[in-house]
Amino acid sequence: MGIHNLAKLIADFAPSAMKEQEMKSYFGRKIAIDASMCIYQFLIAVRSDGAQLANEDGEVTSHLVGLFYRTIRMVDNGIKPAGTKLWVQGVIPKIFHITFLQIRVRRKPPDLNWRIVKRKERRQEAEKELEKAKEAGDTENVQKFERRLVRATPQHNEDCKKLLKLMGIPYVEAPGEAEAQCVALVNGDKVYGVGTEDMDALTFGTKVMLRHLTASEAKKLPVQEYSFNKVLEGLNLSHEEVCRNPLRVQSNMLDFIDLCILMGCDYCGTIRGIGPKRAIELIQKYKNIEAVLENIDQKKYPPPEGWLFKQARELFKHPDVTPAEDIELKWTDPDEEGVVDFMCKRFGFNEERIRNGCQKLKKGRKGSTQGRLDSFFTVVANKSSNKRKAEEMNGKKSKKAKGSFKKRK
Repeated sequence: MGIHNLAKLIADFAPSAMKEQEMKSYFGRKIAIDASMCIYQFLIAVRSDGAQLANEDGEVTSHLVGLFYRTIRMVDNGIKPAGTKLWVQGVIPKIFHITFLQIRVRRKPPDLNWRIVKRKERRQEAEKELEKAKEAGDTENVQKFERRLVRATPQHNEDCKKLLKLMGIPYVEAPGEAEAQCVALVNGDKVYGVGTEDMDALTFGTKVMLRHLTASEAKKLPVQEYSFNKVLEGLNLSHEEVCRNPLRVQSNMLDFIDLCILMGCDYCGTIRGIGPKRAIELIQKYKNIEAVLENIDQKKYPPPEGWLFKQARELFKHPDVTPAEDIELKWTDPDEEGVVDFMCKRFGFNEERIRNGCQKLKKGRKGSTQGRLDSFFTVVANKSSNKRKAEEMNGKKSKKAKGSFKKRK
């Protein structure tokens, strides 16, 4: 998912756009987390024997384990005073008539089914490979293809929402893509950045994107922070400050959107034979896909039949989101007894461990109430060097004059 090879392209052409940080560097920050991606990551976590985490009744609990402990870890590192982070859950854009966790095809032309068809093809291929691996007794590949067949269910979704509420964590149910809703909150100054593994958060125009924020602590992965403006600078694409209105996109970032579509996004196919390096060269030269199509040899580089790049562009330009000003983020004290009742009595978790986790959550909340130092200051634009030099020259001349000076008001 996301933009194919965008992280590698940035590493090659705009290395200064990404910096690695420790999680504690985000002390006091509010972060919007793409929950749809996280829930999937938690569900594919398996034990050493290859099975998913489950209780005695066989109910999968991987999503709850991941959500509970990763949330506590971030609170423990001081992320968001009086709260931890924002989890955003979303659905796939309505142009494809797909709802989050549930695909519903409703009488649309075959060419609009690109994303659905590709998912179905990948799933069918994974099922075939899984059967082969089982017959061959290949445990490693069995686990690999079982992960590819994992799907979140509406019940998993409801479980996570209930746990977040009990932990005092706000969440937003996005009308469209979760990443796009996160970006709307960033650009509306509700939160600092987007926490997601999907690189298309940059295509939606987020000012700051954070990867590996919800990774397992055992992996010891540093947080990767991407700056949107530095990405555009490094790729030599025209840019200005990201528009504060998440529903509008300045025309000078459309070249970046078209670059991402050329590289391969979730919404449509791409031109066979054009990789990341060729894509950036073409966009730098021609600025948009229409001009690219006019200037390439389409026999050598055939575009997909009925290519929906214009529709994909519109989805990135005008995503279906709730405006940031209409969203109130409210963090509350965790309900320890409610968490214990839900996690232990309902799902059979160890009560001592859950209570210890709740105590960590409470302690982290109290310890993170101190604001960041940079929140107490306002950035003021510097005067021009010429004006400053003129003032310095006037100051030198005034020293030569006799008389007293006036006290500054």
